[in-house]
Amino acid sequence: MTEIVTNLAAAWAAGGLIGLERSHNGRAAGFRTLSIVSIAAAASMVLTFEPQLVPAALLGQARLDPGRIAQGVMTGVGFLGAGVIFKEGVSVQGLTTAAAIWATSAIGLLMGLGMIWPGALVTGAVLATLILFRWIEHVMPERTYALLVLRFHAGVAPSEAALIEDLRRIDVTLSGLSYALRQDGDVYEVRGMLQTGVRHGLSGAAAHFRDTPGLVEFTLDRISK
Repeated sequence: MTEIVTNLAAAWAAGGLIGLERSHNGRAAGFRTLSIVSIAAAASMVLTFEPQLVPAALLGQARLDPGRIAQGVMTGVGFLGAGVIFKEGVSVQGLTTAAAIWATSAIGLLMGLGMIWPGALVTGAVLATLILFRWIEHVMPERTYALLVLRFHAGVAPSEAALIEDLRRIDVTLSGLSYALRQDGDVYEVRGMLQTGVRHGLSGAAAHFRDTPGLVEFTLDRISK
């Protein structure tokens, strides 16, 4: 029983640590969710190596197969992770949290097997990825993409060359442009892919469009690429 309690406690603590990072960053699947995922995965694995905990009528003559149970846990947690992934505009959110949930279940399996040090190592690696890599992403050069829609008064709409040159001055490039006339020809619409390598480049582009003469409205939807 001491070994079982130790394994479950280690899994609970590991899930809680990863969950604290997620909760601190305002994610829906945080401290409580990941703690439960980890200890449940560990409990599933404990059953395979402690058959005396399971009524003999359920076991029969065969021992529970840890490989099949681990596969079932990882598959089931995969569906749980899918629940935190959502689409916002043209961007997909929640992938990191889903990956953290899946990794936490693997940590729980390790702890349940009594592999405390490998589980602790994976916990440290996941936390380093979530915390340190966030800082690295913040300081490293960033290339940002967005879907751009511009609507001008048709009589004063700039040419493609003039528009591209105007945006180049604020370190923004355009590609894949397409055009349309709206509202019985009164509005000239330009759509394309905006790209910038400048931090806060999208907010700078938005400020620039706000002061562009003849622009009726604009839309900037950030995307991953």
